[in-house]
Amino acid sequence: MSFADLFDSGFKKRNEDHFASIVRVAMDDGIISEAEKDFLDRLARNLSIGENDYKIILKDYKSHPINPPHSYDIRLERLYDLARMVYVDHIEGDDERAILTKVSVGLGFRPDNVKYVVDKALTLVSNGVDLDTFINEIKNMNR
Repeated sequence: MSFADLFDSGFKKRNEDHFASIVRVAMDDGIISEAEKDFLDRLARNLSIGENDYKIILKDYKSHPINPPHSYDIRLERLYDLARMVYVDHIEGDDERAILTKVSVGLGFRPDNVKYVVDKALTLVSNGVDLDTFINEIKNMNR
């Protein structure tokens, strides 16, 4: 096995674990709503999760470890990507906030602060900010 193969398999595994963590969050209430299913479908495509792996993860998501990023910057990068996906796909109103709130808690944001973080993330994304501006604005909102 080459070094490139190790990197590719590690990257794929991280994406699968990240996806499984989001599935676990979506399943927190015991069901996956239609909006959550649509979101998961798009996320699987964006993370290069194949159809077979997608089905396996949906069926057995608890076998994957929950690995929220330890780094706050990586957590913010994932939030940025997810908020952009929610915004671009025009998931509106309560569904938009509910999905992003659940996923944000799964990413490791504190439940007592997550509503404010999600509102700020959606506002920033709707204003078209880049990743660096997004990270700086979220970091500075608590000062």
